[in-house]
Amino acid sequence: MPKTTYPKDRFDQIPPTSGRVGAHRAENPHMRGWVVLLWAAVATVVLVAVGIFGTLVVTGRVTLFPTPEPTVAAPAVVTPVLDTTYEVLVLNATPESGLASRTRDDIVAAGWSADLVLAGDAGSDDFATTTVYYPMAADEAAALALADVIGGAEVGLSEVYQPLDDPEARQLTVVLGLDRTAGGAETPAS
Repeated sequence: MPKTTYPKDRFDQIPPTSGRVGAHRAENPHMRGWVVLLWAAVATVVLVAVGIFGTLVVTGRVTLFPTPEPTVAAPAVVTPVLDTTYEVLVLNATPESGLASRTRDDIVAAGWSADLVLAGDAGSDDFATTTVYYPMAADEAAALALADVIGGAEVGLSEVYQPLDDPEARQLTVVLGLDRTAGGAETPAS
């Protein structure tokens, strides 16, 4: 077999004391087992924390993106405004006679024209609490003022007492209850 000679290059000029040639790198001899144990402990803590948090999210005990609670607006406070341009119907719903006429006189004395205030008897005589009824929400302030004029009463929104021939009429209705009688509200027998 023929022997070939190759030209010399820089790789043929290796110094004779170069140390090991072609050896694999070994692990760092300074690496201790406690470092591996520390990393394992940190990884375990992180995985347990993620697992607990994930379980709380899945079961619904923790909400990632909560929806805001709707706020409840406080009801508007209506200030009583005395308006003597309203027609007033006073109905006596008690067995005491003359109560509607006395209340009518109090309303006229407060500034209403006598021809705008009518008094009469109601269809029943067992109405419990004196109430001033107004037909539209815009009339509440006037109804509150009328309730103050007659010495205090409940106020309610109702179209029941509005005249049928003129549904647009501005009328307040006072229904006098048993709380206005001489004996006050009757208490049921025990």
